[in-house]
Amino acid sequence: MTEQTVSKIEIKRINLIEANLVVGLFNQYRIFYGKFSDLGMAKAFIDARLENNESVIFVAMDADKPVGFTQLYPTYSSARLSKNWILNDLFVDSDYRKQGIGEELIKTAMSFAKGQGSTFLQLETAIDNLTAQRLYETIGFKKQEPDNEFFLYRINVI
Repeated sequence: MTEQTVSKIEIKRINLIEANLVVGLFNQYRIFYGKFSDLGMAKAFIDARLENNESVIFVAMDADKPVGFTQLYPTYSSARLSKNWILNDLFVDSDYRKQGIGEELIKTAMSFAKGQGSTFLQLETAIDNLTAQRLYETIGFKKQEPDNEFFLYRINVI
């Protein structure tokens, strides 16, 4: 397990047995983005990601209380022969914001990705989430311009 301590906050990677530590936070994260509350679905989703080794989750703990988390998904490039990571979810309980916990979760994710031999960690955030954008840019993330070599296409399948 990867662990870091920030003042009294411990950052650790969780496994399937510890999935319940982040279910409530994950549900709050979804609510933040305008989704409906459903702890059962949140638990099933987190359990499936961990059980199938489809994501890596770090949780910030204040003693026995989970106060934040980040979830990473791998992404692969056949042409570049590389595995990199998408920081897909980052959430800190409102009572614990402005204490550096989000930054420490991101730095833990960066250290993990580097330790995996990855060349980058990427993320997306809402256009109106200015607080998050400031944090990401302070850490060193660079807003990406349109790619000169590739176009990104998307189609809804539902």
